[in-house]
Amino acid sequence: MNILVLDDEPLARQELEYLLKQNPQVEAVFQAASIAEGLQLLISKKIDLLFLDIDLNDENGFTLAKDLDQLANPPLVIFATAYDSYAVDAFNIDAIDYVLKPFEQARVDQAVEKANSLLKTPVEPSTTTPTATVITITQDEKTRVIQMTDIRYAVINNGELTITTHDDQLMTRETLNWLKARLDSDQFIQVHRSVLVNVADIHEIQPWFNHTYQLTMSDGQKLPVGRSFIKPLRERLRT
Repeated sequence: MNILVLDDEPLARQELEYLLKQNPQVEAVFQAASIAEGLQLLISKKIDLLFLDIDLNDENGFTLAKDLDQLANPPLVIFATAYDSYAVDAFNIDAIDYVLKPFEQARVDQAVEKANSLLKTPVEPSTTTPTATVITITQDEKTRVIQMTDIRYAVINNGELTITTHDDQLMTRETLNWLKARLDSDQFIQVHRSVLVNVADIHEIQPWFNHTYQLTMSDGQKLPVGRSFIKPLRERLRT
């Protein structure tokens, strides 16, 4: 696993790099002190995981995180910061974890393991066919059983995952990656860092602003398509 540590504090970068290199799952660690440096590395290197600080002098880590879907291969994101007040915003953009300073080896290892599991997830559907046809969601202390074919789309917002079915909406604190790993990859496709859709429920795709696209779903809902997701979406719609 190749990891980029983006933090404006040299000591914080060095400390986190040291802890990461103790983990056998980590192959290489790169450092950046600014968003510009980070983007250069993200474009020139194959980065699997980004540890991203939020307060970067006059810059904000969320600025970079929100634009990652414009990259050809956006990395998974873990926020590494001294403040816990940004947690909701972090998960709103589908960050997979939120690690607080000062760093601890066990906590860093836990975050790396989580990333490693998610990185392996896309490979599995191509070699095995999912046997489950339903997923379960706990809501208001009740467990709801949802037929996968009944799901139109799912959107994560403000740290909450909203799953829209053909006749209902359900909300959970699970992540978009959690849902994606449980759905049939032949039926569902991710079109944005925060959006997963049922291909059968796509009604229309049309150009939007800044060279991106917008989907109209079967219920009339408009959903954005991130730049890096346009090509795989087009290929899927041709089949």
